[in-house]
Amino acid sequence: MTLESWPRRVAALGQFRVEDPSAPMLEPGDEHHLRTVLRARDGEEVVVGDGRGAWSIAVVTSSGLQRVSDVVVDERGVETTLYLAPLKGDRSEWAVAKATELGVTRIVPLLSQRVIVKMKGETRDKIVARWRRVAAEASGQCRRTYDLVVGDPVPAVEVPADVAVADFGGSANWHDIRAVAIGPEGGWAPGEWGVDRPRVGLGPSVLRAETAALAAATIMAFATGSWGFTLRGDDNR
Repeated sequence: MTLESWPRRVAALGQFRVEDPSAPMLEPGDEHHLRTVLRARDGEEVVVGDGRGAWSIAVVTSSGLQRVSDVVVDERGVETTLYLAPLKGDRSEWAVAKATELGVTRIVPLLSQRVIVKMKGETRDKIVARWRRVAAEASGQCRRTYDLVVGDPVPAVEVPADVAVADFGGSANWHDIRAVAIGPEGGWAPGEWGVDRPRVGLGPSVLRAETAALAAATIMAFATGSWGFTLRGDDNR
């Protein structure tokens, strides 16, 4: 994504997922949202993208969408992952939406020992499907061009060894951190993670789980340079 294109994209009426940005066609649900909810008028611009980095600008017409820009393929940024323990109510969905806005590339539901949300059978499938819908909606809102991937739930014992655990009193060095595990409301169970597991801190306060997810996503965005900013000491800017 170029800086020159950004103001036009922000000013667009909305962003929609299509299979082919070169010949955009909306799904019936998106067509209804565009015409009925957003009350789009002929000539208004929207962004259309395939979720795999390709996007273009299209204008609304009486018969559909008409592409009015070149198709651009954004470079894929640094990949970052949150292993997120499901939370009560809609707090998980809030965390998924914010992580999407902050550029996290993948979220994996984490079956921590102290998770109190039922994650079995049909309930598990519904929760994962809901997280995926929330991520898709948030992607359009924040104009990201690569979909956030929501993986299948995994227990802590299956989390790769290089994934850091967010823990009170953990290291302040996030330099090489690309994946972080965020615990449930009750925190980690004793012995849930091995002694060799890297641990990172999120500041001097005890955070709610959804706040911890937001903080971790933000710190990774800075530490990886995904936002174009640098952490203190990286250079002289």
